[in-house]
Amino acid sequence: MNLDALTYAGNPENLSDVDLKYSGSKYRFVHGDITDSELISSVMEKHDIDLIIHLAAESHVDRSIHGPADFIRTNIFGTFVLLEAARKYWKNRTDVLFHHVSTDEVYGSLNESGLFTETSPYNPRSPYSATKAGSDHLVSAYFHTYQLPITISNCSNNYGPYQFPEKLIPLMILNMINSKPLPVYGDGLNIRDWVHVDDHNEGIWRIVTNGTIGSTYNLGGGNERTNIDLVKILCTEYSQINRQEKEELLSLIRFIEDRPGHDRRYAIDSTKLKSELGWKHSIDFQEGIRNTINWYLSHLDWVEQVKSGEYQNWIEKNYSGRM
Repeated sequence: MNLDALTYAGNPENLSDVDLKYSGSKYRFVHGDITDSELISSVMEKHDIDLIIHLAAESHVDRSIHGPADFIRTNIFGTFVLLEAARKYWKNRTDVLFHHVSTDEVYGSLNESGLFTETSPYNPRSPYSATKAGSDHLVSAYFHTYQLPITISNCSNNYGPYQFPEKLIPLMILNMINSKPLPVYGDGLNIRDWVHVDDHNEGIWRIVTNGTIGSTYNLGGGNERTNIDLVKILCTEYSQINRQEKEELLSLIRFIEDRPGHDRRYAIDSTKLKSELGWKHSIDFQEGIRNTINWYLSHLDWVEQVKSGEYQNWIEKNYSGRM
C-alpha cells in the first residue's frame, strides 16, 4: 500500500514497473496526504495494515529555510496523524510495527573526528532537521507512553537512481549534461557521508523484519567526502563516461554564498545495525556513482518531466544566478 501526496517531488512513474507487475494483487496506490486523519484511518481499517514504513517527509534543507511551515505540517503533524491512527487501530497488538525513517541531521554538526551513534545527543540546526528530530521524539514517546511497537532508523545522505534533481549529486550531473555552472556552498569543505539507496533499503528491511522493538538504528555509508571532493569525483567519472574533458567540467565549479546554519560534518557509526542484524554495504561508492551517472544519462525524459511545473518555478526563484 503506497500512500503519497504527489507534491512537487512525487512521481507515480517511479514505481510504474511495480504497478504493472503487482497492481490489484500485491500493490495498491493511494493518492493522499499523511495529515489527512480520516483518510489514514480509513486505509488502516479497510486494508488491515499491520506494518507502516514512514518515509513521507519534506526533506530538502534549502526548502525548509525558505518555507518552514510545510516541514512542520508534514514532518511533525503528519507523523502524529500516522501514530494516532496506528495506536487507535492496532490497540494493544504486538504483531505490528511502525518504522520511522529519519536522518543523521538530527544530531547536528560533528567536529573533525568522531561519529554519530544511536546515543548521540540531538542538536538540530535547520528547520528541516528540527522537524525530523521532533518526529523522532514523537515516535519514541508513543513507544514509551502507549507501548506502540516502533523502530527508528537515522540514515546518512542517500544517492542513486530516481533522486529528485534538487539534491546535490543529481543536480551536479544534470548541470554537467547541460554545461551549466556547478554551485558549491561556502568553501566546499562541508563533509557528508553517502549511502546508496539500495543499501539503505536493505537496511530498512532488516530492521522491520528483525529489529528490536523500541530501538533506533543508525545507517551510514562509510563514505565521507567533502562537497568539493564529491563534485570533483563526479566530474572525473562523468568525463570518462561521456568522453568529455575533465578540466572543462572542473571549470564549471562556482563557490556560492553559504546557506544559513550549514552543518560542517556528518558521519554515522553503523556498528549496531551491522552487529545485531548483519547489515553491510553491497555497493562500492565509485561503482555506485558511476551507475548513478549512467542512470541519469539514460533517463533524461524522466528528468524533464519532474523538473517541470512547481519545482522549476521554485528553483528559478531561489537559485537565480547560481545555476
